[in-house]
Amino acid sequence: MTASPRAVELAVAAAEAAAEKLARDIVAFDVSDRLPITDAFVLASASNDRQVRAVVDAIEERLQKFHRAKPLHREGEAECRWVLLDYLDVVVHVQHVEDRLYYGLERLWKDCPTLPLPAAVTGADSAAVGAS
Repeated sequence: MTASPRAVELAVAAAEAAAEKLARDIVAFDVSDRLPITDAFVLASASNDRQVRAVVDAIEERLQKFHRAKPLHREGEAECRWVLLDYLDVVVHVQHVEDRLYYGLERLWKDCPTLPLPAAVTGADSAAVGAS
């Protein structure tokens, strides 16, 4: 099984919105073979609480405005260190750089295929987390 076209559409849109707010190390995984609850994960890093909030707001705005998608569930908004947005087809994780390194979600999903993202998203700053 592979991620649905809707999941890919939302993942790409979330990644683009995150990149516009200068999120780093953006990656999307097709987890449809491993998880029955979602098709894709999008991971993005931010430098501080304010940037985490800006990235989350941009993602929510873009997905609502252009894709008529609202998150069914949100977690972590109070602390803004790791915010999770659950769109059912896609789960978006926006984390502080330190938290992302510590929890290492990439290690958990390394066996899952990545979803292709536009060069404007992946080319921005892919060295730090991807190399670890």
